[in-house]
Amino acid sequence: MNPALKPLIKQRYTTSDLKALKALLDENGTLEFARLSNGLFPAAAVQSETAYTGYASIWLRDNIHIANVHDLVGKTEIAVQAVQALLTYMKKKSFRFERMIRGETKPDSIMDRPHVRFDGKTLDDIDQTWAHAQNDALGYFLWLYFKLARRGAITPTSADLQFLSLFPLYFEAIRYWQDEDSGHWEETRKVSASSMGIVVAGLRQMKQFWASAGSAHSNSFNGRAVTVQLLDELINKGTSELAKILPAECIQKDPKKARAYDGALLFLIYPAEVVDESTADLILERVLKHLKGDFGVRRYIGDSFWSPNYKKTLSEDSRTADFSSDLSQRDALLPKGQEAQWCIFDPIISTIYGRRYVATRDPKYLELQVTYLNRSLEQITAATELLPAFRCPELYYVEDGKYVPGDATPLLWTQANLLTAIHAMEQSVGL
Repeated sequence: MNPALKPLIKQRYTTSDLKALKALLDENGTLEFARLSNGLFPAAAVQSETAYTGYASIWLRDNIHIANVHDLVGKTEIAVQAVQALLTYMKKKSFRFERMIRGETKPDSIMDRPHVRFDGKTLDDIDQTWAHAQNDALGYFLWLYFKLARRGAITPTSADLQFLSLFPLYFEAIRYWQDEDSGHWEETRKVSASSMGIVVAGLRQMKQFWASAGSAHSNSFNGRAVTVQLLDELINKGTSELAKILPAECIQKDPKKARAYDGALLFLIYPAEVVDESTADLILERVLKHLKGDFGVRRYIGDSFWSPNYKKTLSEDSRTADFSSDLSQRDALLPKGQEAQWCIFDPIISTIYGRRYVATRDPKYLELQVTYLNRSLEQITAATELLPAFRCPELYYVEDGKYVPGDATPLLWTQANLLTAIHAMEQSVGL
């Protein structure tokens, strides 16, 4: 724990406590978001020694999470600029949607799918094989774009809407409700509830926008009209399959794909709000029982990314390489129970409990909200030879027998989730 934070971590917060906490974080730049001139956010604020991670690149998924919290705290113009820049990139590459819809490319041709990681400065592709089969990333974009559009924060042009009409047709073409994608963690392709649920969330937002505009939006491509009825059909296919899988992540028989517990399922609770309360309870219970650690939350059991002594056992080129086709080499490095523990989950858990408290006024939820906010604050770095103080890591991993922050520090997704949790605590304290 950062010793300067220790006096400010409370078992019960007041408004003045939170003001003091935010003042200290602001003073030390903990929640300052690195940002390109076009409004996009790199995955991490890298230095020369951590440039090898590739985290200076733009990930679609990360940008949506980061943009969403800016909208949440009233900085909607920052969210809109990021979303519009993402739209500009994807419109340049609309041929990938169109070719899949026409059947000219197949879902198994991963590099022919829409790219979800790109060069933010040039708004062009990165010449590197990557696990671009990530339906959740596309679903996240659709979700936030239409959430902003429904409020009038974004006014889409007719050309924008014509392009956005490709999304549901693309999801139909790949049969997203049974498609194997690499999902949030860009690894082994499987039928993932966490990906499917985010697509459902995106289609729901689009449907509400489409319905509010009446017949004005019934664009078509390749002989298929995008109507409210089509969106309903696609949503129903996803929700039907989700009901079979949840609260698990994947129930395929292949042991390399089957997964009972996954931290990504938390995002179906918040921010996507795509599962009911009873399912949310099951997801929370299973994540906390099976994935929670002393320093953070594991992505899933057996996750070998940043396994012990990762920098000593893998070269720089190998550490963040595309392992989506074969994880066996990396998995062989992982001793049982020594997965990296991530910092993006505790603040989301705190936020979920905070929203429960606001809705019910049940003090047990406030207690849980405080517990997981405090865990999030304890993850903020103290100064070391390699890292400055007051930074939000991607994860903690085992090096020489102890957990230390990973090289992607600060990770902007962690910053965004921490800001979300603090905002939620402000709402709870203000009741």
